Amino acid sequence: MFYNTLHKPSLRILAALIGELIAASALNFFIVPLGLYTGGLLGLCQVLRTVLQTYVGLDFGPYDVAGILYFLANIPILLGAYKNLGRTFVIKTMICTMAYSLFYSILPTPAAPIVEDPLTACLLAGILTGVGNGIVLTAGASGGGLDVVGLCLSKKGYNITVGKFSISFNAVLYTLCLILFSPEVAVYSVIYNFFTAMVLDRMHQQNINIQAFIFTHQNDDEVAHYVMEKMGRGVTYWKGVGAYTGSDVRVLCICLSKFEIEELLRVVHTIDPQAFVTVQEHVRVIGNFPRKLE
Repeated sequence: MFYNTLHKPSLRILAALIGELIAASALNFFIVPLGLYTGGLLGLCQVLRTVLQTYVGLDFGPYDVAGILYFLANIPILLGAYKNLGRTFVIKTMICTMAYSLFYSILPTPAAPIVEDPLTACLLAGILTGVGNGIVLTAGASGGGLDVVGLCLSKKGYNITVGKFSISFNAVLYTLCLILFSPEVAVYSVIYNFFTAMVLDRMHQQNINIQAFIFTHQNDDEVAHYVMEKMGRGVTYWKGVGAYTGSDVRVLCICLSKFEIEELLRVVHTIDPQAFVTVQEHVRVIGNFPRKLE
């Protein structure tokens, strides 16, 4: 039901904004009160804010300038991503980036940690942040920062996911935290980011490859034409014989993302309600397999 909602264009931007609210709430309620740092571009902005306050002596008042720095840093990233990710994606990402920066700035940070145990707080925040960011990506948008860079690399065919790219970047970021701050801050920040990346890769459905086998008695090519023309995916099919009935059957093999599987199943069962379909997740696809963000 939830993922069917994400297929409706009119509701996708609303879902993305809800995802940004979840991610910002997890950060402000669980991570910031413990003095920890999130990962990615916002984490880098938080570190820069702390350096400017502690070592340079700048006073930004009651406002967290990291949100403003994050928004400004996203401008060149989005301009560079315009060609690779498309106008619609960049516009939705700009909206989500502004929303995330706003949520991060206006949501109140508790004076005392809601969850005093750092490990539990990192686990809860990591799950919520991963879910929130995953909703945003599945809705065909992004909160900006490393998500956009990771998506560009993924779409270009590099064997890397958004979560894996985030872990690699944050390894450098948290090494910097280890040098500038205490080991505890760096370690717990790493734990938070690890849980976030793991949940994000599970939630981001366009990042999960699916192999579907469709067994149908329909002799026309209606399913194959729909998949190729409407979904932009290739189809391989061959003729078989049912061992029990001895009747002819057509077998179609299709590789697509998990986000597209609901549309495929709807079309197949509309054309042939008696069709038999098997689906296998997390298949490794090598070759001409475009990654789609929308």
